[in-house]
Amino acid sequence: MPVRSANAVWEGGLKDGAGHLALGSGAFEGRYSFGSRFEEAGGTNPEELIGAAHAGCFSMALSAALGRAGYAPKRIATAAKVHLEKVGDAFRITRIDLTTEAEIPGIDDAAGCLREQHDQPQQHPQQPQPQSTNSQYNTSYDNTPSS
Repeated sequence: MPVRSANAVWEGGLKDGAGHLALGSGAFEGRYSFGSRFEEAGGTNPEELIGAAHAGCFSMALSAALGRAGYAPKRIATAAKVHLEKVGDAFRITRIDLTTEAEIPGIDDAAGCLREQHDQPQQHPQQPQPQSTNSQYNTSYDNTPSS
C-alpha cells in the first residue's frame, strides 16, 4: 500500500501565529490560525481535513459493501460534522457526525434495517456497519471519556 503524506508549518504563538497545511499530492494547501480552528475566522483547520477524510473513507467503504451485496451505487454523498470541545485542560474531538445520502438503483428502504441502530452515537473506536438505503443515514462517533 502507498504511504500518504501531509505537512503542517506553524509560525508564532498560539493566538497570534498562523499555519499552513499541505497535502503531499498537492491537491490541497491552506492557511489556518487560532481563529479558524477555535473561532469563526476564515481559513481551514485540521478538524475539517479529518472530517473530509472520514467522510471520503466512509463513502468508499459503503460503496464496497453495497458492491459485495450486489448493488451498484450511482452516488454516495457523506457530510461530516467534527465536534472539537474542551475536555479538562485540553481540546479534543469528542464526536464526528456523518450524514450520508445515496442513490442506489434497485434497492428499497427495507434494506436499511440498521437505520435505528446508527441514529444513536457509537463509542469510539467501534466502526459502523455500512447501511444500504436510498434515503438519509446518520451515525455518530462519541469519543467522550467514560465516567
